[in-house]
Amino acid sequence: MGFLSYGEYMTDISEPNDTAETKEAFNNEGWRNTTIDDAQEQANPQNAQAVERIKRLRQSIDNVDTAIVSLLAERFKCTAEVGVLKAQAGFAPEDREREKQQAQRLKEVAINAGLDPSIEENYREFVVTEAKKRHQRIAEAGGNPGVLNIDA
Repeated sequence: MGFLSYGEYMTDISEPNDTAETKEAFNNEGWRNTTIDDAQEQANPQNAQAVERIKRLRQSIDNVDTAIVSLLAERFKCTAEVGVLKAQAGFAPEDREREKQQAQRLKEVAINAGLDPSIEENYREFVVTEAKKRHQRIAEAGGNPGVLNIDA
């Protein structure tokens, strides 16, 4: 029998005799599927303080996510201009030396922020790869940044 322990709660998460309803209540990692909302708060008054704190934290998370997306938009505006300048000068869309320097700098930033330094790889995979793709599209369009316009 497998048990999921969370605080003082012990829940049997065995699979062999589980009903479809029980299986639906748990995801693949054995966590109970829940929606943290007013109904959850009312159903479990002892969790009201946790629910309220989660709501406040989620609002902060939403604010941070909005800021991140806004910063990415600003970053891509800058990289679009870099892409135009590279295309006009005949430079390649990719600068491997710059990428190495950037990777090292971002690893240091991650470490100093108390994060796993491998987050730099995920960041680079998404952001830097996207910037290079955008530079390539600009170069292929003869240095025209309008090719990046999502409305075009």
